[in-house]
Amino acid sequence: MDRLVKPEANEVEIMFQKNQKCSTTFKLTNLMHTMTVAVSLTTTNPSIFTINKPLSVIPPLSSASYTLHLTPPGQPPLSDPPDVITVRTSMLPTGKAPTDHLRRLFSRPGPHVFRDAVIPITLVGPHAVELLISEPLQSRDLFTKAISACSKPHLTNLLKLAVESGEVDTVAALIAAGGDPKGQSLIPLAIRAGKLELVKLLVASGCRINDSVEAGAVLLEAAAVDRIDVLEFLFEIFGEELDVNSANSKGVTPVHVAAMEGHVRVIELLVSKGGDPEAVDSGGWTPLHFAAWRGHPKAVECLLERADTKRVRDKEGRTPFSVAAECGHAQLLGILRWSDGLYRAARADDVHGLKRCIAEGAAVGGRDQNGWTPLHWAAFKGRIKSAKVLLEHGAVVDAVDDAGYTPLHCAAEAGHLQVALLLIAHGGSQASLKSFEHVAPLNLNSFQKHVSLDYQCKSIA
Repeated sequence: MDRLVKPEANEVEIMFQKNQKCSTTFKLTNLMHTMTVAVSLTTTNPSIFTINKPLSVIPPLSSASYTLHLTPPGQPPLSDPPDVITVRTSMLPTGKAPTDHLRRLFSRPGPHVFRDAVIPITLVGPHAVELLISEPLQSRDLFTKAISACSKPHLTNLLKLAVESGEVDTVAALIAAGGDPKGQSLIPLAIRAGKLELVKLLVASGCRINDSVEAGAVLLEAAAVDRIDVLEFLFEIFGEELDVNSANSKGVTPVHVAAMEGHVRVIELLVSKGGDPEAVDSGGWTPLHFAAWRGHPKAVECLLERADTKRVRDKEGRTPFSVAAECGHAQLLGILRWSDGLYRAARADDVHGLKRCIAEGAAVGGRDQNGWTPLHWAAFKGRIKSAKVLLEHGAVVDAVDDAGYTPLHCAAEAGHLQVALLLIAHGGSQASLKSFEHVAPLNLNSFQKHVSLDYQCKSIA
């Protein structure tokens, strides 16, 4: 004889309801033809799970019903393996016995006590699923059992929470069980969770971008989390449905968001798809304002390559330079404003202005739209004082512009001998001038004669 009673089911399911008493019933059947059986029921978590008749008797070949209560009616235990009901039995020749007698019977170990069954307790229903989604699971088995008691509308409603969790397998299980993602705004949530696989699963399951508002939200979310892979997938799938310049209620576009977060590759992709780097939000801020506010040098440089909005003022009269200065981003000041002043001072030979710009953060190695440094301009204009100041502060003497010109080329072409000699004295290379004889042959020949004479004079001296 291996057991005296048999449970009606292999597990006990409780439909969990938040803030309500939860209970369920289960049956045990006496397998003995002529003998009454005493039954003892215990749970692994008696502070949570209680049974209405922990000690009872079952007549021969009869069944008895028991009620399992979940108390208190609050947060259920999410354990894996789950809590269980242990069924112990003993034959009862007298056919009946008081509770105290039964308690003594099962408290005394020995061969008279059988362990007939261990019944797992399973929490099911939408409220149980909610809790399982929010808790890290050790096993998918608990989740699979919990959703088995959910209707299709419940499964559909649970998709939002599952998508927010970012668990691809959880979302897939809900959809496989009957949850319908169509008609819900789930794609922005999947992007916020940072899971391209989740976005692809939703799209493959029929989820779409419902309107222009959601389309804007999709791009804003992807730009914010630097998911260029998600953006490329969305542009590939939805194409013209996505307005790359869609804005939220404050006029902020995806390019604004990417600039604010410093996501350079996202800025480049959005602009290549038609995103406006000069877009202005409701406060008058361009993407450059946002990049300056957050102190992102690479984003600032990227935006300046695509649109020069350095002089655009917001509704309070602030330029991107003003914003960067207010926020203490000194590394941006040269890029955003002082480099302009540096160029003007170099061209005008304004030594005081030049020194002031350098002291306030202007980069002597900055370049204009043609790749000219301030030293190129000083050399071309023959501004020897400015050239001296720039060289003293680290200007690169052989910096090459977009056409391959160095400051020495500029001085030679413009016929400024003294500036050219200064550059040579600081390491400027004469050899490279030979390739530029076609540019200004008269000035170059005259320059080379003066250079030769100057060296002869120095050697004699």
